[in-house]
Amino acid sequence: MEIFKLKKDEDYIELNNLLKTLNWVASGGEAKALIQEGNVMVNNEIETRVRKKMRVGDTVKLYEYEAQVKAPN
Repeated sequence: MEIFKLKKDEDYIELNNLLKTLNWVASGGEAKALIQEGNVMVNNEIETRVRKKMRVGDTVKLYEYEAQVKAPN
């Protein structure tokens, strides 16, 4: 499982931006399509909201990829 740390001034990151930041997708359009098609799971539930706010402790899964959002140090 990968770890994504929020920046000190961030409370959340939007799901589509998280997928791009993790390099799981090549573009925002690809992220949007995968999310809307029901291929992304957040906290073990299918998530179709493109701009879902991902907060500390949330997990995301896309196929064999998995990551958790952590607080900054």
